[in-house]
Formats: sequence, C-alpha cells, structure tokens
Amino acid sequence: MIHPVHDVRDFFTAALVNPVPRDHSETPEQLVQRRWVSAVTLAIASFLMAWTLRISPGDPALYAITLALGTTWVVGALMSGKLYLGSANDRRGGQDSRAIVQPLLVGLLLVVLFLAGAVIVAAIPALREPLLDLMAHARLSILPVMVGLLFLNAVAAELFFRGGLYAATGGQHAVLITTFVFALSTVATGIPTLVVGAAVLGAVVGLQRRVTGGVLAPIITHLTWLTGMVFLLPATLTLWL
Repeated sequence: MIHPVHDVRDFFTAALVNPVPRDHSETPEQLVQRRWVSAVTLAIASFLMAWTLRISPGDPALYAITLALGTTWVVGALMSGKLYLGSANDRRGGQDSRAIVQPLLVGLLLVVLFLAGAVIVAAIPALREPLLDLMAHARLSILPVMVGLLFLNAVAAELFFRGGLYAATGGQHAVLITTFVFALSTVATGIPTLVVGAAVLGAVVGLQRRVTGGVLAPIITHLTWLTGMVFLLPATLTLWL
C-alpha cells in the first residue's frame, strides 16, 4: 500500500538524516595537514573572489580568474588528503552503491524552492537589481564558456567545501562550519539574497555529505541547482518588469 506522507518522510530521512556506516578516521597529523591546506586555499580563493568583484561585465579577464578560482578549489581539495565519493541509504534502510537519484531529486526540489523565492524577490527592486547586475557578467560573456566555468567551479567548490574542508573540521560541527564558511565566501558580493542562498544550499549539501560520507551527492545536487539558476532564474527575476 502506498503512503505518500511516509514515502516523503522516508526519502528525506534516507537522503539527509541517517548516515551511512563507514570508517573515515584520520590521524592527528592528517587533520593538521587538512587544516593547513584548507586555510591556505581559503586565503588564495578569497583573494581571487575579491578580484572578480573588480572586473567589469564583459571583461575577458573574468574567464581566467574564474578558471583560476576553480583550479584553486580543486588543488586545495586534492592536497588536503583523501576524498570519498560516498554511498546512499535507500528508503527501506538498505545501502545503495552510489548517491545519484536522491541528490538529483533534492537538487530539483531546491530549484523549485529558490524559484519560488525569486518570484518574491522579483517584486522588490532593492533585492532584485543586485542579482540582475551580478548576472550581467554572464549575459555579456560568451555564454557557453561562462556556463562551463560555472559548472566547473560548482564541482570544484564541492570537492573543497564538502571534501577537504569538511574532513578538516574533524568533529560533529562539520555541517555548521562548512555551511558558515561557504556562505561567508559570498558576503563580499554585498548581495544579501546570495548569502542566504549560499547558506541554504550549503546546509543541504552539508547534510548530504554527513549522510553519504562523500562528495558525489553534494556535487550532483549543486549542479542540478545551478542548472536551474542559470537557465530559469533570469526570467523569474524579470517576471514583474
């Protein structure tokens, strides 16, 4: 017998609540290495992100700096130590081989949630205009190149934040810490809605990292969410114009 409410509850419990059993214990020396590498990576990435804010829309330099930022995240993640893909629970309490379908569905739900919020933001010029100005970078760039770089950076960011940095925390507050740092990395943009969005996304993919023990689920969810934002958010923000 089908119980929709129970099925939804079981889905979210499997995807975001109950961790898959695993042993990813590390030595104190390995944790120290992760923390030093993470700190240096964040310092370099912060410089690059601040640099991007100085670039005018349409400036070709944006491609190089965006690529450099993604490269920084990847190198930092790989140098910090071993990364894991992770495994998923199913709704019946079993364990699937890889987390693919669950994070895809979670990503789609996030797209719906963010677009619903964008409908409200679109009606408030003070919130809408900063986002439209930010998206002008993509609009005035070579779109396929910029979209490819955005997708690269999404994967790279998850490798670092839910890979190296998450493991570097070495404690029970990894979801909170990585979410805070992820959101903090967007503060320099001066766009409050972007900071809030990063916090929501960071919390969800952080929970996925906690449950699955790896970066695959966060990457799939982030890419799914980003696809919706790239192709649907601009039209949503201009809904009331």
